[in-house]
Amino acid sequence: MMNPDGLLKQALAFHQTGNLGDAERLYLQLMRAVPLDPTAPHLLGVVRAQQGRNSEALELMGKALKLRPNAPEVLSNYGNVLKTEGRFAEALASYDKALAAKPDYVATLAKRAMVLRDLGRLEAGLESVGRALAIQPDFVEALNTSGVILAELKRGDEALASYDRALALAPNFPDSLNNRALLLKELKRPEDALADVERALTVHGGFAEAWNNRGIILFDLKRMGDALDSYDRALDLRPNYAEAFNNRAVALWSLKRFAESLADCDRAVALRPGFADAHYNRGNALAELNRPEEAAAAYEQVLTLAPDHPSALSGLANAALTIGDWKRTAELAPRLKADVLAGKSVIQPFVLMGYHDDNELQLRCSQNYVRQAGPGPLPPLWTGERYGHDRIRVAYLSADFHQHVTAALTVEMFECHDRTRFETIAVSFGPDDNSAMRRRLLGAFDSFVDARQQNDREVAQMLREWEIDIAVDLGGHTSGARPWVLAHRPAPVQAKYMGFPGTSGSDFVDYIVTDRMVVPPDQDRFFSEKITALPTTLWVTDTKRDVPAPPSRVEAGLPESGFIFCCFNHNWKITPPLFDIWMRLLTDVDGSVLWLLEGNASIRDNLRRHAVARGVAPDRLIFAGRTTPEAHLARQQLADLFLDTLPYNAHTTASDALWAGLPLLTVPGRSFPARVAASILQAAQLPELIADNFGAYEAQALSLARDPAALKTIRDKLTATRTTMPLFDTARFTRELEAAYIAMLEAA
Repeated sequence: MMNPDGLLKQALAFHQTGNLGDAERLYLQLMRAVPLDPTAPHLLGVVRAQQGRNSEALELMGKALKLRPNAPEVLSNYGNVLKTEGRFAEALASYDKALAAKPDYVATLAKRAMVLRDLGRLEAGLESVGRALAIQPDFVEALNTSGVILAELKRGDEALASYDRALALAPNFPDSLNNRALLLKELKRPEDALADVERALTVHGGFAEAWNNRGIILFDLKRMGDALDSYDRALDLRPNYAEAFNNRAVALWSLKRFAESLADCDRAVALRPGFADAHYNRGNALAELNRPEEAAAAYEQVLTLAPDHPSALSGLANAALTIGDWKRTAELAPRLKADVLAGKSVIQPFVLMGYHDDNELQLRCSQNYVRQAGPGPLPPLWTGERYGHDRIRVAYLSADFHQHVTAALTVEMFECHDRTRFETIAVSFGPDDNSAMRRRLLGAFDSFVDARQQNDREVAQMLREWEIDIAVDLGGHTSGARPWVLAHRPAPVQAKYMGFPGTSGSDFVDYIVTDRMVVPPDQDRFFSEKITALPTTLWVTDTKRDVPAPPSRVEAGLPESGFIFCCFNHNWKITPPLFDIWMRLLTDVDGSVLWLLEGNASIRDNLRRHAVARGVAPDRLIFAGRTTPEAHLARQQLADLFLDTLPYNAHTTASDALWAGLPLLTVPGRSFPARVAASILQAAQLPELIADNFGAYEAQALSLARDPAALKTIRDKLTATRTTMPLFDTARFTRELEAAYIAMLEAA
């Protein structure tokens, strides 16, 4: 048998060349030959760690430390394994013991810095790696660690310099290439980031972290298929890679593959139960799968694990609205307001609209969202050039150019544009559903571009190259929208319209198209944009739709007699004060029912429970199932009076109801989404249906329910004037909008 020194020499040779099996065999022989020497159990522990067998690694290194408690190399490697296991405080203690034995141990100082970073002690981590670099300024691993910590401290230029120094010393050091790639992505240099991460993979093709980061960068570049391929490679290399499962879940969610996204989130949290971001993304997938109770539980779990998670409160608030959990919404409303005022969480502006009727708060929310979720200041692509085109070039940007309510509202407007004066371009970010609406939209513009595969900068560059005069965002802060395209300033005039009923909160949108009913002059200061107030209404709709004959009451699931109150808004818009009024109306009007849209099972059951608590039988709430837009228009003719909601009014549902001949009663609030129905009624020449307050709203609803002749007068007026009222004069609306565009361009 070879002597112990020879065994160790041969074992090290195998180990250093990656032959772990033979190294393991010889280390075991060495442990039997010299059982009181810590070297073999220590190095076998290193092998076990390399094999991912961390429990065995810790046990073997623990044996070595019993034999030599102050061995710095063993203590350092023991700390490394503890760090890998997420036992950061224990890892730090082990590193500190190693440094007590060997104060100039630069590798341990660098590792200690990273575990301090993992503990959230970034400044202490920076001090530790600084000590390493003071001892050895050209220590590449320490320069890399310094870059990581500086990046997390938002000291991007210093972090970049640190990575650059590391790569000047070791041009192919994969860790620094990988980390610099992530920093370059954060610095809005995605192409440079991609080049770095691909260099890292050229050097080390089995680098799972780099494949994961490549996926993140490609996701930002809108190369979804390539991003998914990268995550798959990362998971092939490391099947238990929770971060890669989570990132792949985000990509799948963005592709609307929600069930697959949920499955990946489930894998991530099974691997790392404390992984807050994975629980958050799991909530997002459950929400899209119409499982809001489970989504709410997922968001609650996030807030338990990470109380300061930037987005979970917004997710929970949305889920609580969606299920009609009014106890929870009452608790969340002040929390949302406090977080918005403190600038803490990334509260989705759309979610806040369901809780607070306050333009000032909405402005703060949108400003926070732009600051926290947006790209930050970017160099403008348009720098003052004047184009002088024969026709004004207007580009409409939307994710909703398919069978969607935004398309249904605006398609006739696009068709009505004066093509002798305006050249219109559609920039589509949403799916091609091959619907009749999509085909109609394709013919409504001079040009139609599917930009799903282009990132924001590429879209902005395209707009600049086309010399677009006016870029109009039709999405704002809504799902699938791309508001950050305009952050690149591709056009002389940038405006927002429709889609999102409120301010963008940005400094790159010049105008918001609205009217003075929706935004009275005293509210202008709560909008980051200049107000473009159309003279009649901000609302437009499609008047080319037929209203089919109604079904029978029985066919629609309604009683054969009795007054039918209805509200075809989404049920999340229903609030306790209005519901109290509605239940009193049902109590006061014998035989009446309340006809609502079918939502999820939770909110249906909760609304019926809320009715019972107010002394109303649950079967007096009738839920209309999902159907086609045409069938929904037809059945609305069976209702007697549409009762609007606050603080988020009927918008599309209001104009649809009036088009079907159904009167709508509203009470305007103070904020943009709380005043749209009043604008619609004003343009329909029905100001008598705009109540001044809740008391007047309730009294008028009761009066109309008890006075069939008065209600018939309103319905007859609505039917007689439908083809002449301003609300349904789309050609007139388009001329007013075009005049506004000309004024915007002249002021630019």
